[in-house]
Amino acid sequence: MKHIFLYLLLFVSGGLFAQNQKSPRVIYPGLFEEVQLGRVYADGKSFADAIPKSKPSDIMKAYLAEKNNNGFNLKTFVASHFSLPESHTAFYQSDIKAGIEKHLDTLWTVLQRNPDTVSVMQTSLLPLPNPYIVPGGRFREVYYWDSYFTMLGLKEAGKTKVMKDMVDNFAYLINTYGFIPNGNRSYYLTRSQPPFFAAMVQLLAQDNPDVKLSHYKDVLEKEYNFWMKGSLQLAPGKAINHVVKLTDGTILNRYHDAGNQPREESYREDYEASKLTKQNPAIFLQHVRSAAESGWDFSSRWFADGKSFSQIITTDLLPVDLNTLMYNLEITIAAANREAGDSKKSAIFSTKASKRKTAIFKYFWNAKQSFFTDYNWKTKSFSNQLTLAASFPLYFKLATPDQAKLVSQRLEKDFLKPGGLITTLKTTKEQWDAPNAWAPLQWVSIAGLHHYGYDQLADTIANRWVNLNIAVFKETGKLMEKYNVVETNSKGGGGGEYPLQDGFGWTNGVLLKLLKK
Repeated sequence: MKHIFLYLLLFVSGGLFAQNQKSPRVIYPGLFEEVQLGRVYADGKSFADAIPKSKPSDIMKAYLAEKNNNGFNLKTFVASHFSLPESHTAFYQSDIKAGIEKHLDTLWTVLQRNPDTVSVMQTSLLPLPNPYIVPGGRFREVYYWDSYFTMLGLKEAGKTKVMKDMVDNFAYLINTYGFIPNGNRSYYLTRSQPPFFAAMVQLLAQDNPDVKLSHYKDVLEKEYNFWMKGSLQLAPGKAINHVVKLTDGTILNRYHDAGNQPREESYREDYEASKLTKQNPAIFLQHVRSAAESGWDFSSRWFADGKSFSQIITTDLLPVDLNTLMYNLEITIAAANREAGDSKKSAIFSTKASKRKTAIFKYFWNAKQSFFTDYNWKTKSFSNQLTLAASFPLYFKLATPDQAKLVSQRLEKDFLKPGGLITTLKTTKEQWDAPNAWAPLQWVSIAGLHHYGYDQLADTIANRWVNLNIAVFKETGKLMEKYNVVETNSKGGGGGEYPLQDGFGWTNGVLLKLLKK
């Protein structure tokens, strides 16, 4: 009865109402911009996540009545009307002596949130019906692609109930909003993240006789429709939403945020950056937001010249990792329909996957570089940026043996460093560039190499990454969001728009997976 009541609450508050849920910038017009541009908080995400102490309409009335008064203090006003959200790791003290596995086991509890209720509706949080794991630090909500790598660890820890809760939460988001947002916040309703939902369902169904792919057939197809929206009406050489139709009729996917305003969680940074670019501000900001959808925010990967943020061109690029994930989504939908007895639809999606595989070889295998790279559909040329996105075709067993061999050689020659694999070959101040490394890309590369028999290289990467994670833990008591794999005596990675975060969901998941191996 308790669960039925909760679902009814969510049907009213998180289903019907949440489809029209407004973001903080819309709820607090004028006030929101003043707070963000005025640096009331060092981190713009703080106010985007803030909890109002009274009705938003009453707060706005008070703001409009007081803002022009002599002596009005914006910081004092905000403090009196809003509470800051809590960090899940701020008050947690690790016990280094207890060891890394004990730390990981404890963190699952620290990072878990209970089901949300109607009380969250005055905040930017989108309610979810089941418990879920957050990354940690400033990331106090569920994140889409993070969750797959977190689930790797949950599975190793035997926490399949939490895994299923999280998969069901994502199914709920698809059914409610038509897609999985970047995270369960209203200001994320303009974009998704790398589509790992099919991989989550595959992971959950492994060794679990109670879970079938066919149980999630409908939501898998709904997510596919989101990523392919507009493709049937598209003319060759044109793009709309997340789809691009090339001149030969091939349809592939790109990252594409529907908005063209500064991101609410990074409003000041985006506003100031838009003043420094020669691009049209709306186009520039859509490129910025679309890079955030990729999860690689930010990287020289998205820059026209490979070094300048002002030259970001995300929506001009067809990403190899995204299209590999779409291939996996297509083969998963085919398998789910086959399992459900719908051979006709299964054949349709098998054909789609086959066509995409051919297109991936044509548009992403860069023979000159002997590496998978992104493709610029506007200039009709391969990207010059070499990145760990090249490991995705190996992870999903899409690459040919010859391609896998060449990728493995390049990874060992150019990407392998003392602490693991660097993300790109460019050293910039962006967090998704060298010298930084991230757990999800380590795992995709390690597992992908194992799939093609390059066990020695895979084990070398794994050992270096695990040793770095443990060394930093022994010194700091923390597991970090990212690491510097070039200078392994540093306490974590650098760059980016915010301080280094600890917690950390996907780092924990990948580390436990590797430790168990």
